[in-house]
Amino acid sequence: MKTILVPVGSSDNAKSHLQYAVDFAKAFGAKLYVVQIYNVYTKAGTMIKVDHIIERESKAFLEAHVAAIDTKDVEVYTRTFKGKLIDTLEKVCEALDVDLIILEPRTNSIKDEVYLGKTSGKIIKRTQIPTLIVPEGYSYKPIVKILIAAKSAIVKKQGVLNPLKSIKDKFKAIVNILLVKTPYHKENDFELNDELSSMITNTTKVESPTTFQAVLEHYKNHCPDLLCVVRRKRGFFSKLWEDDTILKKDFYSSQIPVLVLSGLK
Repeated sequence: MKTILVPVGSSDNAKSHLQYAVDFAKAFGAKLYVVQIYNVYTKAGTMIKVDHIIERESKAFLEAHVAAIDTKDVEVYTRTFKGKLIDTLEKVCEALDVDLIILEPRTNSIKDEVYLGKTSGKIIKRTQIPTLIVPEGYSYKPIVKILIAAKSAIVKKQGVLNPLKSIKDKFKAIVNILLVKTPYHKENDFELNDELSSMITNTTKVESPTTFQAVLEHYKNHCPDLLCVVRRKRGFFSKLWEDDTILKKDFYSSQIPVLVLSGLK
């Protein structure tokens, strides 16, 4: 893992989150890009040029955040980009060869009952970029135990497990897997390929209506330091696809980070 990107919003947690990202990047010897993406909507006939003003203010905002934390000799770069959030983020991640986004659940100051705000929710649901969601106020610590939850362990995409493997290898972490038999279960869904099988220490098989529900019921039994889930249109986040905002009552992990991989297939 060589390049990590952190989108920064205006939440009260932004500096704490950025410090976690720096500490995480230092563990991997990775460089860190701290970014803001903005869009400008102007009324017809408006003559005022505001792009350069917003860009200047955004850049100053990012540099102030970086100056307020201990960068610990990590290479930290601040960047601002104009455009639509998802399209711009995907292009930036491709251009910078980003391995992981470290995301705070709520990038803006919003209601306390919200787990993922609209910006964070869009990034999780509308991209395939590997993302680490870090709870608010969470301090960096080595990852000892990882729990990966999936209703199908079939891996078809090349490199999709790289973020998980990098974290496991760096921290010499134990990886356990929770395989969930849903009503849509297929005979070969629980067959682990050699790459995934080589990472796993213990396998638990359960039955549940959804992977999402199984995680809520079983993850505490495993006491993980990191929960790993997979993007699937009808997978872990299926209950939550309707809206970009995710409420704490629907899914809330206040204790551990959540690594969201791109779809295995």
